[in-house]
Amino acid sequence: MGVDKGDGYWRRLVRKLTTDVEELDADDLSASVAAHGAQRACDCRSGQEVTVLGRLRSVELSPGDAVATLEAELFDGTEGVTLVWLGRRRIPGIEPGRTVKAKGRIAVRDGRKVLYNPYYELQTTS
Repeated sequence: MGVDKGDGYWRRLVRKLTTDVEELDADDLSASVAAHGAQRACDCRSGQEVTVLGRLRSVELSPGDAVATLEAELFDGTEGVTLVWLGRRRIPGIEPGRTVKAKGRIAVRDGRKVLYNPYYELQTTS
């Protein structure tokens, strides 16, 4: 019984030392999704009402001559979801690296999952 416990420790230690930092971060993000009452992005389907939680990888403003649109890529460790706010050029707190919980109906645009005008909550890091 003690051997199995030790083997698990060594296996985890070796994995932490040999695995890419981005992969470990993705695993941590993915593990925290269920704990916060959210769904994994990879499990979300078009037309579903969903709650997703992840870190914003990028935030972009549409070109100045087009309708104001703010887009942010949320990554939860499994897949990305694009958050799109129509009629907005800036939202305080929506910035790369920030953890966000977003709710809305999933759509698919150009093969990517999208939430239009999602309800969102900025998460505090602990």
